[in-house]
Amino acid sequence: MSGLSSSANLWSAIRREAAFLARDRSVLAWWLVVLCLSVLAVSAGLSEVQQQNATIARLLEADAADRSAVLKTQSDWGGTAYSSFHLTYDAPSNFAFAALGRRDDTPWKHRVRMLALEGQIHERDAGHPVLALVGRFDFAFLAAFILPLVLIVLLHDIRARERVAGRYDLLVATAGRADRLWQMRAALRTGGVFICAAIPLLVAGVMANAAAATLLAATGLLLVYLLAWTILCARLAASQRSGELILAALMTIWIFVSVIIPAAGRIAIDRAVPVPSGADIILTQREAVNDAWDLPKEVTMAAFVERYPQWEAHTKVERPFAWKWYFAFQQVGDQKAQALSDAYYAGRQKRDRLAGRLAVIAPPVLLERSLQMLAGTDLRASLAYEARVRAFHASLREFYYPKLFLDEPFERAALDSMPQFGSQPPK
Repeated sequence: MSGLSSSANLWSAIRREAAFLARDRSVLAWWLVVLCLSVLAVSAGLSEVQQQNATIARLLEADAADRSAVLKTQSDWGGTAYSSFHLTYDAPSNFAFAALGRRDDTPWKHRVRMLALEGQIHERDAGHPVLALVGRFDFAFLAAFILPLVLIVLLHDIRARERVAGRYDLLVATAGRADRLWQMRAALRTGGVFICAAIPLLVAGVMANAAAATLLAATGLLLVYLLAWTILCARLAASQRSGELILAALMTIWIFVSVIIPAAGRIAIDRAVPVPSGADIILTQREAVNDAWDLPKEVTMAAFVERYPQWEAHTKVERPFAWKWYFAFQQVGDQKAQALSDAYYAGRQKRDRLAGRLAVIAPPVLLERSLQMLAGTDLRASLAYEARVRAFHASLREFYYPKLFLDEPFERAALDSMPQFGSQPPK
């Protein structure tokens, strides 16, 4: 009977606090703000993903038409390899709307051909200058950086306000268990923030056909994150200090974990792990290709054979120009830039690993990185796309090299076996 009585008292207290909360217009206003911001964030994300998918579909159609028109005019393998462009792309996942991540600052589409790859893969579209300055507002940014501010506003003075109003002692005396009263009051406020933020996310996820497990993981991460901030706010709010001092302390913590640690950490990581620029790689590769025109053909072919020894018996070039020599020095250009390219790849990986370790003491960054991982928009996804582009370009070389080095006659029917790029299916 005592258990039933305790449960009845608990539910009675919850109903009483909920009724009290329903009359607090400031809390309702903040919930409405969170709901509007969440709707705005997921709507912007859905629009961006839809635009990217439409761009890919349009480019695929144009790419196929362009290549078909080009192939009709070719009569040899060298001209076909030189003139044929191939679209490569990384389609956004079904959950990418929530965390666009690296898709704003790394390429997710290319047009590549049989020329040196490094000069193509490191080219990128010019980004929007405003996005480069402030970043994109998506759900991950809202959840990681904005929602803690809302919780700070709602929870910093849940006790101090009652002291100022002269109701604190009465509430403690009538509550039975005072700690439960404040826990309940904080939980209801946080619960409202969670619901207002999560509902638009879930609705957008259903509209985007995101996997149920992904949506469950994302809402679980959001709930844990908000609970962590709630506990912090409630602990500081339990002190005897004024609401203004508590607010200042919480804002200091937010600035420290959201701004100072990430900014200082990025500077330290960038200095600790130097990384060549894509421009340096492009310049090195293009200088090597341009210099090859003036080098003896034997020098170029010897360097080529180091990577492709199977063609050593077919590298003799007796004419002023031969397609196999031309594409050989394109390959050699990539070889000359490979050390820089490998350092660029390894450096980005190392920086990302260090940033992941740093995120442990910067929870907003940790949540944002976690959501980007779920959305397939983190650095690992970007590097995986780059690896697919490299593998596809290698398959083009494997397709054309036998035809070029063995002087196979041009057969249009053989074009049907030309490699085709396939993007990783959306998650």
